[in-house]
Amino acid sequence: MVRTEPTGGDEAAPAAEARPSPAVLRAGGRRLLRAALGRTRALLGLLVLCTLLRVLATLATPVMLAQAIDAVHTGEPLGAPLARLASVLAVAALADAGEDLAGSYCGSRITAWLRHRLIGRVLELGVPGRRRFPTGDVLARLTESASGPAAFPVQLVSVAATLATTAGAVLALALIDWTLAAAFALGVPPAVVVLRAFVAQAGEPFADYQRHQASIATRLLDAHQGIRTIRACGTAAREAARVLRPLPLLREAGHRTWAAQGRVGWRLSLLAPLLQVVVVGVAGLRLATGAITPGGLVAAVSYTALAVGAVALFDTFVALLNCEVSAGRVQEVLDTAPAVAPPPRPVALPDGPGRLDLRGVTVRIGDRTVLDRLDLAVPAGAGVAVVGASGTGKSVLVSLAGRLLDPQEGRVELDGVPVTAVAPPELRRAVAYAFERPALLGSTVHDMIAYARPGATRAEVRRAARTAAADDFVRALPDGYDTPLDRAPLSGGELQRLGLARAALADARVLVLDDATSSLDTATEVKVTRALRRLLARRTSLVVARRPATAARADLVAWLDGGRIRALAPHADLWQDPEYRAVFGAAPRAGA
Repeated sequence: MVRTEPTGGDEAAPAAEARPSPAVLRAGGRRLLRAALGRTRALLGLLVLCTLLRVLATLATPVMLAQAIDAVHTGEPLGAPLARLASVLAVAALADAGEDLAGSYCGSRITAWLRHRLIGRVLELGVPGRRRFPTGDVLARLTESASGPAAFPVQLVSVAATLATTAGAVLALALIDWTLAAAFALGVPPAVVVLRAFVAQAGEPFADYQRHQASIATRLLDAHQGIRTIRACGTAAREAARVLRPLPLLREAGHRTWAAQGRVGWRLSLLAPLLQVVVVGVAGLRLATGAITPGGLVAAVSYTALAVGAVALFDTFVALLNCEVSAGRVQEVLDTAPAVAPPPRPVALPDGPGRLDLRGVTVRIGDRTVLDRLDLAVPAGAGVAVVGASGTGKSVLVSLAGRLLDPQEGRVELDGVPVTAVAPPELRRAVAYAFERPALLGSTVHDMIAYARPGATRAEVRRAARTAAADDFVRALPDGYDTPLDRAPLSGGELQRLGLARAALADARVLVLDDATSSLDTATEVKVTRALRRLLARRTSLVVARRPATAARADLVAWLDGGRIRALAPHADLWQDPEYRAVFGAAPRAGA
């Protein structure tokens, strides 16, 4: 039951963001993966140690087996060779178990770290970030992309272990007979060429596949939020088609990925047994000439199998590439600079009456200029209603006061201090907001009202609720103020009153109401309006007004038109202008 608090319908549609190239995505992923490994040094060290023991035990096993076979062949005692073979096998089993344990803990820590960083950055990006990274896309990155790199430490160490095992096996072949190592070396260059070609070809389809998955998730989340409208309009089939529209692109990206894997897979599946036949054939010839013993032949066959096991690196490379792409999608969000960044050297906000000044403010959203060199002076303690036709930027304008977004040009000052120079926590205490659709944040109704002041007492919370005419219906809930939010059946008007109570509890010097009473019925609005008069009498307020009555209650009306303030005057004076009345859809002779 979580609702968002948009800056309003006045914002322009976001411009399409250019997505990073696969090379850039993977480069960012590598940077993040290196940082992630640095966060798990101790566990990574344990993983490497266990892997090293397993590799050494694996390489020693054929030697121990050959010694046992030669002991049988020559009639020597078997006790010592069998004991050494059993010891090596036991070390390999214990090391393998240690690998699994260390790898699991390492991966879970990386996932947790990535998710914490991703959530923190998404919250820092605020409303502008939501335009670039929609909710469904963020969820896809948070779940799939952030969990993908969990396998990276294990896969990376696995590559090192496989390469070490292969190198050790080839060295052992050379020690048995140099011709065996030479025969194996013939197959290395083709394998390297094939793997390099795969990495070059598969990066883009991997990235496209994850991007199209996120697109489907975003569309599905949008449909879920609008499920009542869909059911009411009988458009479920059409909406399902819209949600699944990226499916052909997803299928095409998947086919490209699988095609790249298939082209490499069949080549390696032919190369591995062919190479093994060649090496074993050479070993057989050397046995026939007496150059190696029967135990040496068995060891050569075992080491050849270990060396050819490097072909399995293909599957590991696929997993590593997926880790890179997943980490790159997380890094893409982390690399996005917040539109509202904290000042490097914050300035303390002096005590003041709450005078607000906007000087030459320009705000562009996408390709559209919403506010154009706008000037507005809000006197301290005055109530100013912001009025304008739909799409003129009313919600954008009031968002500037508390730095929910920053203008591209101009400056916003609170009591003579630029808001960009004030530390965000201090500014949040000075400017409070109530929105049309408040978010249900916290565990209980008490927590929601006290969200900005978690240390508030029950008496303070109830006082704020009474100010917003919310105390009666809250006490009628199953557990009163302790009712969990997911068990609180709230209407739109009740939700707005809780949002007003939250703003009242903040006790800020500037109060911004972004259409915060639109869902109230007439009787409730009268009660809330009476309470708001007491609340707003002591402070500066900006109120987005879409009703004439709301504008009439304000001291001044800021008439927004064409990205600028067309007039700043009392509602009664502006009402004489037919164009002003038309903003509310009023007839020329209508009164306030």
